Amino acid sequence: MINIYIDKKKYKVKKNINLLQACLSHSIDIPYFCWHPKLGSIGSCRQCAVKIYEDKNDDVGKLIMSCMTPVKNNQIISTNDKESKKFRKMIIELLMTNHPHDCPICEEGGNCHLQDMTVMTQHNVRRYKFSKKHYKSQFLGSFISHEMNRCISCYRCVRFYNDYAGGKDFGVYGISNNLYFGRIQSGTLESEFSGNLIEICPTGVFTDKVHSKKYNRKWDMQNAPSICQHCSIGCNLIIGERYGELRKIDNRYNTYINKYFICDLGRFGYGYNNLHNRPFIPIFNHKKKNKKLDIKTAIKYASKIINTSSNVIGIGSSRTSIENNFALYSMVGKKNFSTGISEKYNKSIKLIIETFKKSNLDIPSISDIEKSDLILILGENVSQTAPIISLAIRQAVKNNNFNKKNKNNIYSWQFDAIKNINQNLKSNLFITNVTPTGLDDVSKYKYFDSIEKQCIFACNIANNINKTFPKIKNFNKKLLKITKKISKKLLLAKNPLIISGISSGSLKLIKSAINISYALKSKGSFVKTIILPLESNDIGLGLIGGISLDKVLDKCKNNLVDTIIIMENDIYRFLTKKNVNIIKKNVNNIILIDHQFTKTSKISNLLLPSMTSIESSGTIVNYESRPQRFFKVYEPSFYDKNKKQLEGWRWIDKIKQKINNTGKSYINIDKIVDYCISEIPILKNIKYVSPKVDFRIFNQKIARSHIRYSGRTSMMSNVCIHEKSQPEDIDSMFSFSTDGLNNINCQTDHIPFVWYPGWNSPQSIIKYKKIFHNNFHKKKIILFKYINNIKNSPFILKIKEHSIKKWKIIPYYLLFGCHYLTQLTKIIRDKNIKVYGIINNLDGIRYGFLEEEKIEFTCLSENFYFYCRYSKYMKPGHIGLPLGMKHIPLSLSMKFASDLRKKL
Repeated sequence: MINIYIDKKKYKVKKNINLLQACLSHSIDIPYFCWHPKLGSIGSCRQCAVKIYEDKNDDVGKLIMSCMTPVKNNQIISTNDKESKKFRKMIIELLMTNHPHDCPICEEGGNCHLQDMTVMTQHNVRRYKFSKKHYKSQFLGSFISHEMNRCISCYRCVRFYNDYAGGKDFGVYGISNNLYFGRIQSGTLESEFSGNLIEICPTGVFTDKVHSKKYNRKWDMQNAPSICQHCSIGCNLIIGERYGELRKIDNRYNTYINKYFICDLGRFGYGYNNLHNRPFIPIFNHKKKNKKLDIKTAIKYASKIINTSSNVIGIGSSRTSIENNFALYSMVGKKNFSTGISEKYNKSIKLIIETFKKSNLDIPSISDIEKSDLILILGENVSQTAPIISLAIRQAVKNNNFNKKNKNNIYSWQFDAIKNINQNLKSNLFITNVTPTGLDDVSKYKYFDSIEKQCIFACNIANNINKTFPKIKNFNKKLLKITKKISKKLLLAKNPLIISGISSGSLKLIKSAINISYALKSKGSFVKTIILPLESNDIGLGLIGGISLDKVLDKCKNNLVDTIIIMENDIYRFLTKKNVNIIKKNVNNIILIDHQFTKTSKISNLLLPSMTSIESSGTIVNYESRPQRFFKVYEPSFYDKNKKQLEGWRWIDKIKQKINNTGKSYINIDKIVDYCISEIPILKNIKYVSPKVDFRIFNQKIARSHIRYSGRTSMMSNVCIHEKSQPEDIDSMFSFSTDGLNNINCQTDHIPFVWYPGWNSPQSIIKYKKIFHNNFHKKKIILFKYINNIKNSPFILKIKEHSIKKWKIIPYYLLFGCHYLTQLTKIIRDKNIKVYGIINNLDGIRYGFLEEEKIEFTCLSENFYFYCRYSKYMKPGHIGLPLGMKHIPLSLSMKFASDLRKKL
């Protein structure tokens, strides 16, 4: 830390930052546009001018751009002198000369950094009397609206999209004062991170097109902190609702995970919550006739079914919370609880958990990934399965190049200098996969081959590092040389990282990746390892444990099951129709607790409507065993008293109370968490991820809505002119609407909305001192304990390639379409994503299949189809299929297809 003097006051600041950061870290307001905490500075907007003095005797000083000036010990600056203030006021007036007068109709109004800075500089009179420039805006897809006339040329958009996120289809065109930020021609933005332009842009050039369809101002939403449910990363979100509908999702800062950015799936994939054809009332299906029930009657029916059953099986889900899964687990017992996933999937999760529980391997956070100096990815296309990791890898590549080439003491925030250093450089990123991935453009070496050959490739790397590890013979000599080079680089790396995952469908490839990490550990390396699950709560579900869906099927075949209770799971995702029909035929009763109508709901006898993660509170565990709490955004019955939904665990609790005749239950989420950790001790840390339900600040709950929230009294006036009492949330420290404390000033990490006095836009997050001083999420809570000084035994692998006379189904993953909940989201369904199967070019020619042609095949005694697509990288005899998409169950993974033919 060093001392600097700002407006005659002494402050302690960090070294190697710029003056703008130094001032903002002490809540001293300086207007800015082009600077961003992750993008650094380029000095293009000239808005952050301050005056700097040579010494105490200098009473004239000179104007400098604070974002481009590094701090120095005993530096003297002024932010409030007349010249600085006048300069900043003139600059914003110049920026506003061509800006339209459309704040009242601009969707960024009230959430606009440009508005905040204009007010801050006290520019309030327009003197520009000439015609303003007019640009033609572009169509950028179904997620983002474009209004180029509002641009102030801060360059943030192009710096993020191209230079930070690696996008290729967006740029800046023109010269001087005639610049255009967009695509060469109209079309959908290709990057998985395009939605971040909405928050990156300080004006209203890029706005949320999905939110536009039912628009409301920022202050007219009820918000809550939440966790993304779409992949295993667990990005932090702020979710806003109005009239019982989810309206908008924004990024929520988390030091270890997403920081300032989220992917498009997390931002726009929420439509499943707003469906009008969801189950809101319990339904009893008897003799193909549906009977609607109230909650009391539904509980009576469920308890009667369970009481008269001799053997009850519970099927959990990796797309629901620990609390919901545990409630079912505690009802049916350990032996009768199923994880609700296939045997291979179940084994993969167990392998991940057992490996990291019993070894000395370290799992990095997203922030840690950015510090890696060598990365090896085996069989995982992270840009599709876990996009935020691919974003972190891109930063690791840049940081590594920068650290190697930085001989002139360039600061990490000097964006253009770093960009010049990094141009055309590729770092130590090595990738193996069956087809090209989203990170190939920054990788030093790419190897595309079958899963089996990738395993052999990985085994040889492990053997090169430690000769006691198994080696596969008869491998290509050229590839052997490459494995030796990679092995040497891994041993020389200070912070190597190995990544693999479940999406490859191969346990052997996962074990091969773990072997490399074990080999490096045996040589004293500080290697970190990531084995990515597929779903948001795979690890949490795996820690609870249970039998696979295949074993449940075996029990049903042997007539050992009377009743099945399913918790938020569509078993058609993992089983074929034939196998589901066996369950339907041999089981007397199926009770389904879910918030969506699924194929499984059609075969259930009793459907109990649950709540989504947006309508309830709960805990999930991400890929690094980090438990995280999401919170209820609104109470559905407040807007519609006819809705009879309960949290999944509350349905189970009420049924148990009825069966045991113990009367009413007053259980809250803290109590069920206590029960959970008493039975499953490894989950003990989940109670520390959030303050308890009785947490208060100044004896007040935290308000979910902004203090400016308007029209609360009139919102329900069509029902009753009297203001309806807000519901009570007994499961969190939050109150509904504006009741309670509105400005928490970051006294907790769980912030329901981002706002700071005078700072209304998302940029206000930088005013939270905890972020600047690294106190945000300071307590790192994980469930896997890091154990040192353990000798890890390598996996012994037998690897055989299949005969090319058979068609082997290889899974690949798509960001949009493979995840179950995204298939229910209208805006993603409207993309009309076809089920493309990838085959080798020569196979296509040999069998006479044309691209885009519909191909049918038989597998597991059922017929499936795909649209043909060629790839020279796919090995002969293989079919790459997007498993998890509609009509393509996960059970097809690594199975053999037969009788490929053109579908008539």
